[in-house]
Amino acid sequence: MLKALVDAGIEPDLVLGTSIGAFNGAVFASDPTDAGITHLEQLWRGVAEQNLLAARPLDRARTLYRTRLAIQDPEPLRELLADALPVDRIEDLTVPFQCVAASIERAAETWFDRGPIVDALLASAAIPALFPPVEIDGELYYDGGLVNSVPLDRAIELGATEVYVLQVGRLEQPLRRPKHLYETALIAFEIARRHRFGSMRDRTIDGVDVHVLPSANEVQFDDPRQARWTDMGETSALVEGAYVASTAYLAALGDPT
Repeated sequence: MLKALVDAGIEPDLVLGTSIGAFNGAVFASDPTDAGITHLEQLWRGVAEQNLLAARPLDRARTLYRTRLAIQDPEPLRELLADALPVDRIEDLTVPFQCVAASIERAAETWFDRGPIVDALLASAAIPALFPPVEIDGELYYDGGLVNSVPLDRAIELGATEVYVLQVGRLEQPLRRPKHLYETALIAFEIARRHRFGSMRDRTIDGVDVHVLPSANEVQFDDPRQARWTDMGETSALVEGAYVASTAYLAALGDPT
C-alpha cells in the first residue's frame, strides 16, 4: 500500500500508527521515498526468511516464568526496530509521526509524538498475553488496538483533510453470526475494534476525504492463520497483492470517468 501511494506521488504530511501499523509507519516516516519502501520490504522479507519471531515452546515457557504475563520475548522486536530505524527519537523522523498505546493505569489511549521511538512502538504493539506490557515513564502500556485500532478520529483532530487508511484486511470482511463458542470472543473483539472507526467513517465530515486502501487479503476474522502469527511465509504474496489492489484503487481515483 505504501509503495502504491509513493508511486502515485502522494506525499504524507503526517503518519499515524497503531500496533504493527506503528512499526511500518515509523519506518516509512523515516524515509517516505521509494528507497524507504524498498528498505521496509527487505525488512519484513528478512524477518520471514530468517524466522526471527519464532520461539521454541521452552523459550516461551521461560518468558512466561520470567514475566508472569506473556509468552513472547519482545527483545527480538526491539533489536529489529533499533536496526531498522535511523533515529532514536520520534521527533527526529523525517515526517511527523505519532503512535498510540493503551494505558493500563488510566484505561485510556496515549499518543506518543516525541521521546524514545522503540519503546513507544513496542508499547503500541504489546498484545496482551503475547507480549508483556511496556513501561514508559512509570506507566504500563498495552497494544494501541485496544483503544484506537484505526485512528481516523486522531487524524481529523490533527487537521487532516485527506486520509489514507492502510489496514490489514479484516475491515474489508463482514462479520457473521457465531457458530462456535470460541468465535463469540473473536466477534466481540472485532465489534469493539471496528466500531470507533466505522462511526467516524460513516459521518459526513466537510472537507475531509477518507480512502480505505484495499489489501486484497481474504483473511476472515476467524481465519486460523491469525493464530500462527510467527508464520510469515505469505509475506511476499501479501505485499504484492496489496500493491496491485491499491495501485488500481488510486488510479481509479484519478480517472474522471
